[in-house]
Amino acid sequence: MGKLSKRVAIVGAGMSQFGRLYPLKRNPDLWVDAWIDAVKSVDNGIEPKDVDACYVGNYSSDLFNHQGHLGPQMANLVGLTPKPASRFEGACASSGIALRQAIIAVASGIHDVIAVAGVECMNELPTSLVTDALATASDALFEYPAGATFPGLYATVATAHFHKYGTTSEDLMRIGIKNHENGVENPFAQMQRSIAQMMQRKLKKLEEQGKELPDWKDEFDYLKSASNPMIAYPLRLFDCSLVTDGAACVFIAAEEVAKNYTDTPIWIAGTGQGSAALSIHDRDDLTGFIATREAARQAYEMSGYGPKDIQIAELHDCFTIAELVALEDLGFYEKGKAAQAVKEGETKRDGARPINTSGGLKSKGHPVGATGAAQAVEIFKQMRGRAERNRQVKFEVERALTHNLGGSGATCVVTIYEK
Repeated sequence: MGKLSKRVAIVGAGMSQFGRLYPLKRNPDLWVDAWIDAVKSVDNGIEPKDVDACYVGNYSSDLFNHQGHLGPQMANLVGLTPKPASRFEGACASSGIALRQAIIAVASGIHDVIAVAGVECMNELPTSLVTDALATASDALFEYPAGATFPGLYATVATAHFHKYGTTSEDLMRIGIKNHENGVENPFAQMQRSIAQMMQRKLKKLEEQGKELPDWKDEFDYLKSASNPMIAYPLRLFDCSLVTDGAACVFIAAEEVAKNYTDTPIWIAGTGQGSAALSIHDRDDLTGFIATREAARQAYEMSGYGPKDIQIAELHDCFTIAELVALEDLGFYEKGKAAQAVKEGETKRDGARPINTSGGLKSKGHPVGATGAAQAVEIFKQMRGRAERNRQVKFEVERALTHNLGGSGATCVVTIYEK
């Protein structure tokens, strides 16, 4: 992997509220909210005339909203037409791909400034049809006809990891607990409650109903109870990410114009993308994702950094097992050792390497096409010292990473950022 031919920076980034927002808001409304928030983040201001193109990451507005051809629609809403506008699709990695392609386009000299959009409105469909739409990111020949939905596919990964490394359900619960604690501090998150708060809320409700109170000593007791039902063994409800509506916007600029917008740009140090067999039955190892390892290899090589240089990261925790596997695939920990690091608190907000300070997909929410761009928004805020409430890390962030996974690991984009 060579270096980028010119330096590329993020000069602004913002997002809409994440949550169950339909029918009050749909893709156009969510995108405009994200655009306005991103414009406000640009120190010296930015206008549509400054932007050369719009790259839209969206998984399936065709199925969720009966709306294809999304690029021109999003561009027109914010005054970018007749400039180029394209949609990029890579399942849950869609806006990660859009971000990467924008980086490459700016580095090539074709454009100076690109607006990267990530957008998805999932709640226009009932949950059963959301599940059906998401299943199109799996293998339609082998997995879908067998009823292998994504909870089942990631449960297979979890079971394999449990068998090979002795990982336990409590190891996954710690990841969910940690990410919900971070989500409490994110005003844009869909789920702004900790597991402990949800447990207390449940106890209060049972007490008000005059029912016998369960003997829950801590969050683990709660998460092992019927209040956290099994979805696909060993994954329970709180191991799974949410059905979410939301959008994010990131402004990418070439070095020669970046200083027009801010004196403190966040530079792109490296980017990589990998792929794998769509169906997991074609893979030699189910305890990791080769697409992640390849994307990370490219990004590390381009940046000149390694896993030890990364201070914070936003990882694709569509299921709690996905975060655990990513910690190992990215080289942060040896295979089979990440669970112990999580147990020791290394990935907490005040730990040695904070992971998913936004709350992650688990708590912030997972509007699939918007997730990659939203990860970059969180990194921008943390590196600029702008994270809301109490989730700003307590040290100066010089280097960070985002990891955006598509489907059951068939696509992955890794991006590395530096001051």
